[in-house]
Amino acid sequence: MMARSKNRLRSGLPAVLALTLLLGACATKTDITGSIAPSDVRERHPIVLRDAPRSLDVFIGRAGGGLDYRQAEDVAAFAGEYRRNGRGGLVAQVPTGTQREIAAHDTLNDIRRALARGGVSPGALQVQTYPVQDLNLASPIRLSFASLQAVVPHSCAQWPQDAGVSEWKHDASNESLWNFGCSSQALLAAQVADPIDLVRGRSEGRADIVKRMNAINKLREGKDPSTQYRQETPQINSNVGGQ
Repeated sequence: MMARSKNRLRSGLPAVLALTLLLGACATKTDITGSIAPSDVRERHPIVLRDAPRSLDVFIGRAGGGLDYRQAEDVAAFAGEYRRNGRGGLVAQVPTGTQREIAAHDTLNDIRRALARGGVSPGALQVQTYPVQDLNLASPIRLSFASLQAVVPHSCAQWPQDAGVSEWKHDASNESLWNFGCSSQALLAAQVADPIDLVRGRSEGRADIVKRMNAINKLREGKDPSTQYRQETPQINSNVGGQ
């Protein structure tokens, strides 16, 4: 009887081990470590593309009612950016309810001229107004348009978990905190000139025929076609550190 029980135990042991392995495979990393977010920074703080407003505040009265050189150049550059990346119309929000209505009108006319220098027709500008809430604060004319931008879809500096040791399970897992990598992702998104570059690569441009023919001629002559870059090694003064 004892031998039969031992045989049954031995025969059932492989099945128990197989079931344990299956259950372990089904357990996710979250179940083991208690993590509340993916460990990959790109999944935790993804960079997404969205249509968002881009704006420029033009301050009134810096040049007696018109635009000074600095602001005229800013508006012209803003017009160039609108031509490259703008979606929809270009809007100018003009403050009302102040004692500088004439100066605001003159500044708006100068804005139209600066936009024209940047390649935007004055008719493309849509003028709107907004009431001034505090007369003691500067009330600029705000230019804005919608453009495709790369952003992180949430704000950084969030700490859903304690950075100390109050959550022992998370602290013992040796995982990074949720906020880790958020600022790096946000900075990378802000530095991208064309957000579409994050989605797909650009098409291949035209080949340099002159450089290609020079390489072919070197091969025909039995020479090395690779480019030899001249690198000058800086000379360190022998007197440095020679005491």
